[in-house]
Parts: sequence; structure tokens; C-alpha cells
Amino acid sequence: MDDMSKRLEAEIPALRRYAFGLTREHAAADDLVQDCLERALSRWYLRRPDGDLRAWLFTIMRNLNISAGRQTQRRGPHLALDEHLTPRADATQDHAIDVRDLLATLGSLPEEHCSLLLLVGVEDLTYEQAAAALGIPVGTVMSRLSRARRRLRDLLEHRAPVSLRRIK
Repeated sequence: MDDMSKRLEAEIPALRRYAFGLTREHAAADDLVQDCLERALSRWYLRRPDGDLRAWLFTIMRNLNISAGRQTQRRGPHLALDEHLTPRADATQDHAIDVRDLLATLGSLPEEHCSLLLLVGVEDLTYEQAAAALGIPVGTVMSRLSRARRRLRDLLEHRAPVSLRRIK
């Protein structure tokens, strides 16, 4: 049990980054990580001892995220009562705006492209590890990743310019 908890604990930072990339909300990402860890612990006996733990965890997380997305489509989005009452202030830093735009653009990509970009680009998985996590051949990873990068680049380069309002 101690070895299992240490191995899982070492993967939490990577799981949190991937979850935030999938959900783009800190609270939802934390919930997704918790659900992923709970699922991994309850099904630890199903894991292949010679398999890649990180790829297995990313597969669990991706499947949980897809299931949650389908559930949201069926039931509609969940809004907390105070969520729409809390005033929000947008960031004024250019970097924060660029990150927000990148995340929004990433979110507009198909799920298989978004997952690949996050796994390879952010989590630094090899093509083989990403293929294992997504359950697809390595050749498919390479071709999808190429199309995903091209699509992301096109969307970022050709996005509509931000119009500024003058306030007196």
C-alpha cells in the first residue's frame, strides 16, 4: 500500500496539469484528479504491473472527462448558486490574456487533438506513451498531432483582433 500511494502521489502534479488542460477550470480539474485517483485506487488490481502508470492514469482521466462531458450534454451545465453573483475582474496583463486566448483556442479543437497536444506538449509524453494512454497506434498519434498543431497554429494566427472600447 505504501509503494502504491507513493507512486500515485508522484503523479499528482502531472495529473493536475492535464486535468486543467482538459477542463480549463481549477475546481473542475481538482474534482477530475480526485475522481481519477479514486478510480485508480479502487481498480489498482486491474493495472498491469509492467505497464506505464502515468499512461494508465491519463487514460482513466481522459475517460472520466469524456463521461462527464456526455453527462453535461444530457443534463445541462452545473452552475453554483453564487457563481453568477460573484463579480469578476479580467486580467490586465498581456501574458494572462495570451494564456486565456490559448486555452480558449485549445478548447475549440476536437477532443482527440486537445488531448494529444496536452499529453505530448505539456506532459512531455513520448509518442508511444501517448498512444498507450489514448489506445491508438503510434502512427495515428503522429498524424493527429501534426494536424492538431497545424490547426492550433492557424486558429491562433488568424483569430479576430481584440477590439478595445474607449471609456470616458
